[in-house]
Amino acid sequence: MDDEEKMLAQETKELLLSLPKEKGWRTSCLYKFQGFWCQPKEIQSIISFQNNFQARETDVVLATIPKSGTTWIKALTFSILNRRRFPPSSPTHPLFTSNPHDLVPFFEYKLFSNSNHQFPDLSTLPNPRLFATHLSFHSLNESVKKSGCPVVYVCRNPFDTFVSSWHYLNKLRPDPQPKLPLEQAFELYCKGVIGFGPFWEHMLGYWNESRMGPQNVLFFKYEDMKQDTVSYLKILARFLGMPFTEEEEEEGVVEEIVMLCSFEKMKDLEVNKSGKSIKNFENRHLFRKAEVGDWVNHLPPAMVEQLSKVMEEKLGSSGLKFRVF
Repeated sequence: MDDEEKMLAQETKELLLSLPKEKGWRTSCLYKFQGFWCQPKEIQSIISFQNNFQARETDVVLATIPKSGTTWIKALTFSILNRRRFPPSSPTHPLFTSNPHDLVPFFEYKLFSNSNHQFPDLSTLPNPRLFATHLSFHSLNESVKKSGCPVVYVCRNPFDTFVSSWHYLNKLRPDPQPKLPLEQAFELYCKGVIGFGPFWEHMLGYWNESRMGPQNVLFFKYEDMKQDTVSYLKILARFLGMPFTEEEEEEGVVEEIVMLCSFEKMKDLEVNKSGKSIKNFENRHLFRKAEVGDWVNHLPPAMVEQLSKVMEEKLGSSGLKFRVF
């Protein structure tokens, strides 16, 4: 049992004994909880979230699988919802002094992560409250599903998600630990063993919900957002019930938000070069390349073929497709 597991509540420790486990990418083990692979402390936080959070119909929940544009969608959504209060052209915009993960807190890493089951009083927050999660749709708190509050989901081409995850999690491994070899990480990924994976089950949960209830779940692909950010920002604003006015569009407010939240802009901000906004992970590791198709520089043909087969088998009949460049 590693140090993190030793600090868990007794009931969580007992639960772990009953769960399937696999070697973790960063920690010693991942456990399969409610159909998805999680770290021990995440499981405890998820249970706390499921048992204690009360959603409002005006809440906004941003959901992603890790390394799929989470920081970006947080910045964009915060800027849309708060553009009257904080114009994107303002030199004192909160994004200049706060990391997006501080402005849009995770349920499982921030709000419900206290081992003593203490969490902030969220009932005092003004509407709309903005939250984020890496949880599957299945694991969302029941009040979120029943409230009808808008849920925005962003996913990314599994090839790029894998490469980005491999780089990121290797940076987070403690110094004495050697880096996880690409080949070993790839085999785990294709088996679905990665934080909040299998990736195909995570995607399909939100994909199917978005098709059954498009008024409640908005499904975006990272690649599409990168290709035409302005158009997707307008779609997002309409979905959130705050469409851009004709006057705002003429004044270039949409483009200002795009520029404010751009990878280049955020990576260059001092607040994102230091500090820790997610657990004890350094903010500087959140910004690597944000490129579409960078996986071609890392994966040999045999791996491309293997992952392509997994995607076809798991996603092929769903209508959810990704381009392989």
